Amino acid sequence: MLTDLHIRHFAIIDRLHVSFCDGFSVLTGETGAGKSIIIDAVALILGGRAKPELVRTGENEAVVEAVFDLSGTPLLRRELAEAGFGDEDELLVKRVVNPTGRNKIFINGSLAKLSQLQPITTRLMNIYGQHEHQSLQRVEHHLSLLDRFAGLTEEVQAYGEEFVQVREQTLHLQSLEEAEHQRRERLEQLEFQRRELAAAALRKGEEEELLVERRLMQNSERLVRVAERGYEAFYAAEGAISEQLDAVAGDLEKLCDVDAFLSKPAEEIRSALYVIEDVAFKLREYAGRVAFDPNRQAEVEKRLDIIAGLKRKYGMEADGLVAHAQTIDDQIEDLLHADARREALQQALSESEQALRGKAEAISVRRQEAAEQLARAVEEQLADLAMQRATFEMRLFALDEPGPQGLERGEFYLAPNAGEAPKPLAWIASGGELSRIMLALRRAAPGGDEISTLIFDEVDAGVGGVAASAIGAKLRDIASQAQVLCVTHLPQVASFADHHYRVQKQEKDGRTYTELISLVGEQRVEEMARMLGGAQVTERTLEHAREIIDQSMTQQQTEG
Repeated sequence: MLTDLHIRHFAIIDRLHVSFCDGFSVLTGETGAGKSIIIDAVALILGGRAKPELVRTGENEAVVEAVFDLSGTPLLRRELAEAGFGDEDELLVKRVVNPTGRNKIFINGSLAKLSQLQPITTRLMNIYGQHEHQSLQRVEHHLSLLDRFAGLTEEVQAYGEEFVQVREQTLHLQSLEEAEHQRRERLEQLEFQRRELAAAALRKGEEEELLVERRLMQNSERLVRVAERGYEAFYAAEGAISEQLDAVAGDLEKLCDVDAFLSKPAEEIRSALYVIEDVAFKLREYAGRVAFDPNRQAEVEKRLDIIAGLKRKYGMEADGLVAHAQTIDDQIEDLLHADARREALQQALSESEQALRGKAEAISVRRQEAAEQLARAVEEQLADLAMQRATFEMRLFALDEPGPQGLERGEFYLAPNAGEAPKPLAWIASGGELSRIMLALRRAAPGGDEISTLIFDEVDAGVGGVAASAIGAKLRDIASQAQVLCVTHLPQVASFADHHYRVQKQEKDGRTYTELISLVGEQRVEEMARMLGGAQVTERTLEHAREIIDQSMTQQQTEG
């Protein structure tokens, strides 16, 4: 859900901040006040094109920020976390556009690409009107909407998973068949590789062990010299550190009777002496162990050369060669038993394909039934929305072979007027028609899509009276399932809103400013009266405005 929208230096908007609530909100205002500019700003959050003319004259950049509540979208939150954008209850999206048209995108404070932004925000919010973000114009969404209407989503998802498994079985079988054609040559090659790697007898971690050993041998003289020097200095040499510590400790111990304070320092020196002696003996032992063995060094170098050669030949690290040896064994086993395995795979694949087709055919039957039901339900809703003569269809087209969604693809068709042949919806519907069709779909198929914020622009274009009231009532009903924002010129639509905002324009110091004002009480009545009577607001238009609001509230209570 969209909770906050911040706009700065965007077209004629200097600064604008509005907090949105759930339910049904309307934006009204005089023509040219800036309602469409606010929609353009939202479109930018959805991944719209960043154009230089969006930057307010005289400013260095335009900024649009949107905050979304993600508390009800755990899957999206997990995806955001996996993409490095954090896992929070809120999502902050920010776009910054400069006068050259270059722009930056931030998701939860981190720089992002347009290809990362669009899949996120278009799952949260959509605009229905004369804008780029029209889910109805994306044909690939039509079949999914029908499936949700028919209650087939889980079945289609399960089918899709099985489809992937069958595709993997097919690819495995194809690889076996291809391997069969070259089996003899491939077997000889694999056998040679197996013998070569077996002769090398590589162990996991062996290369690292050999490198450590070589480093020790290359530095053996220095290691022995330093260890012996330490042993001499600590213990063996005349006047060694241990001898000096022993003497000092003895002197202090003789004076403890004179001053008891010296007993503690004497004990600490004795402790240090024991540590020094222990270190000295360890260094002497170490010096005796480290010895340069030219034969062993030659063995280590030869072994490392073998490993390096195999790494170059096979193009992988030493530990990868160990795993590759097992892979070779599996490949040889596949080739040696290719006939039996191929027959078993063919049988399993045939059974899987038969089961998959059975599920696809069952889905197709339910889709055919649901397509007719959805068409009738949408046409009934469109009749209330000043599209009484419109014909709506969900056409299903058979695929040459089963696909990841079944045996068909689907597309919405529309004939807006009587006597016309239905044509693809994405080709012919205007912005206002798209808005009303989406409105009809949302009423005919509650929960038909997962988008939590719906913005309707021009949904009331070309309608009035009873049809406008029907549109308002339907928008209010949809708002019980998703947040609805609507730009409208009709008081009949606005009267059903839970929240009312007026977009207004004013001049100050020769500059034009747009602001958004939340209307309550008489402020809302006055705005409704303006929508009814134009610039001249009279007692009669005020009374008419109150009457329309009261009627919508009464209708809502009656239906509730």
